Amino acid sequence: MIALILAGGVGSRFWPLSREDNPKQFLPIVSDDSMIRLTVDRLLKKVSIKDIYIVTAANQVELVKHHLPDLNPQNIIVEPFGMNTAPCIALSLAWLGNKYSENETMLVAAADHLIIDTKEFYNCVDIAQDVARQDMLVTFGITPTYPATSYGYIESGKPFGDKSFRVVSFKEKPDQETAKMYMGRGNFFWNSGMFIWNLKTIRKAFINLQPAIWDLLDKIKVDWLKYGRNSDFTSLYKQMPRLPVDIGIMEKSDNIAVIPSNFGWSDVGGWKALHDLSSKDKNNNVSKRDLLAIDSRDNYIFSDKLIGLIGINNLVIIETEDSLLIADKDRSEEVKKLVSYLKDNNLNGYL
Repeated sequence: MIALILAGGVGSRFWPLSREDNPKQFLPIVSDDSMIRLTVDRLLKKVSIKDIYIVTAANQVELVKHHLPDLNPQNIIVEPFGMNTAPCIALSLAWLGNKYSENETMLVAAADHLIIDTKEFYNCVDIAQDVARQDMLVTFGITPTYPATSYGYIESGKPFGDKSFRVVSFKEKPDQETAKMYMGRGNFFWNSGMFIWNLKTIRKAFINLQPAIWDLLDKIKVDWLKYGRNSDFTSLYKQMPRLPVDIGIMEKSDNIAVIPSNFGWSDVGGWKALHDLSSKDKNNNVSKRDLLAIDSRDNYIFSDKLIGLIGINNLVIIETEDSLLIADKDRSEEVKKLVSYLKDNNLNGYL
């Protein structure tokens, strides 16, 4: 099996710790190791290091090399700049070319997700491989534990084998009432953004469903033949539609299967999610260093200083060398608005 790890994001929901020159996937936010290192180590139980590929933006290549010194630099697939998942997956397919049999399976995973129950994850991967060999595009649906509004959902239909189901539809992030309805139905799962497919199956899907992407890739491959893999194909890549693979491929296909999964998955989508995943004191506070807390509960603190709190509840407090974030924990994902403000006002030194 091949593993393709998507590592080109900017992690704006983890500002001010996550920056353009050191984004979320390269940060040690859930352990002493970076998220990308944890992801690779997890996959090494199923995939040889020589068959693991990282697709990332040009400005993150050196970070990948630093965090993954055991990875062959030839296994780093370089986008001129970050795009969405359909272009970067298609670029990766073109990069791999004829290196593998068309019947080889590929696992696609994000560099910055957390999986706690690795044994169950490996079981689900084995099931997904078997389904993918039947010309199916396979995704992992996470059994919901609460009516989340921050995830997309997958609606499952008729069984496809013993432990997989055909996909009826993909749903965008719902409101609270819709999410509760999905929970009650029992056949809706969180969309994990992880996939398994045969190379032949996914290539055929791109050719049939996204011919504009595939035509551009043919032109990029001509450049590679003429000038080598380090040639500048920026102008061609700019023409790619910024489509997620869910919309560009999965929602348009009729050969989609979902594996219901319960392996302790989280996309660690922001500071609140990180608080939920972290070890807490008796008052449900999380702090990187020593914390003095009087009548204070449910806070997440990231600072190298001793922090004292009095009567403070449900806050996120994040200190870096040049910035300080203080936010209501339940609104902490709105930090993206602050990042947008910095961009719009050319305050690039804080990005």
